[in-house]
Amino acid sequence: MFLNDSKKFLAIVAIMLALANSACFSGRRGKGDAIKIQGAGSSFVNPLMQKWVSEYGKLNPNIRIDYQSIGSGGGVKQVKERTIQFGASDVAMNDADLKSASGEIIHIPVILGAVVLTYNLAQVEKPLRFSPDIIADIFLGKITRWDDARIKAENPEASLPAADITVVHRSDGSGTSAVFTNYLSKVSPEWKEKVGEGTSPSFPVGLGGKGNEGVTGQIKQTPNTIGYVELAYAVKNKLPVAEIKNRAGNYVVANFETVTNAAAETINDTPEDLRVTITDAAGANVYPISSYVYVLIYKEQPDEVLGKALVEFLTWGINDGERFAENLYYAPLPQEMVKRASAKIGLVSHQGKSLRAEINNVQ
Repeated sequence: MFLNDSKKFLAIVAIMLALANSACFSGRRGKGDAIKIQGAGSSFVNPLMQKWVSEYGKLNPNIRIDYQSIGSGGGVKQVKERTIQFGASDVAMNDADLKSASGEIIHIPVILGAVVLTYNLAQVEKPLRFSPDIIADIFLGKITRWDDARIKAENPEASLPAADITVVHRSDGSGTSAVFTNYLSKVSPEWKEKVGEGTSPSFPVGLGGKGNEGVTGQIKQTPNTIGYVELAYAVKNKLPVAEIKNRAGNYVVANFETVTNAAAETINDTPEDLRVTITDAAGANVYPISSYVYVLIYKEQPDEVLGKALVEFLTWGINDGERFAENLYYAPLPQEMVKRASAKIGLVSHQGKSLRAEINNVQ
């Protein structure tokens, strides 16, 4: 008898939990309850996203946004599985991922960033310079010493050590890796043939670090290393940033202007769905390893209240939120891309009706 009662009790508890979960996913919430939005993905954009979450929360205390830095690959996976409301990725989803999703996913560019080369060389004071072929050969394992003649030729005044180069790369599914390997595939036929591009490439040499945080940590604590990270991680950790030779033949450092130039140079070639790469862009003052960061969301939102809150947050982000970019070492979207991104946000709907919020003073 007692056993049967226990089974009945457990069954009732299970039903209650299921009903609670159903209420959560269908958007039913009590009066005055906070609206909770969960995002995850790119570690590249994490410093800016945390700033956005904080600043937007001050303006809208009833909307609570949480963003987890798990890498672009994780963001794509979780948004497809609908375990989060939005993902963030430094690289657009490919056709196969879009087709395997349970609904239409749209891409909203929210900011621009740079993937930079950083290194740990105690005796080198001025930023090192690297041409595309040298970068490719270092990461292919063909250039293995810091005092290699080719590196010295580009950096004749640098005190390069007679030491082995230790390459550091990402170990997780990474949009930063996708941007970096997309660039290398454009500038090096050998890299394109042997390694190619993607979020989880098989690097021929080197140590792995999880997230931009992990790669930065490896470089900071290990002498004679070189790796690629988002600009903010290098600057905040007081690591040097290399100058990269662009397509025009100029050595350029990543900054507010040179990254925005990369987007401006490619705006006319950007397709309607906004999925584009802007690495190795033309132009005299263009940083060649630049990228958009995309927020990925389902066009049709199952929860009207939550969906509207997400639309409002993203609208604020690509307008007011852009003013926080430069201090965190990102570049704001060109105005033409703000218009296009805004149009994409306007497509987000619930039961076919646009969730576009009428927001005043967004500029």
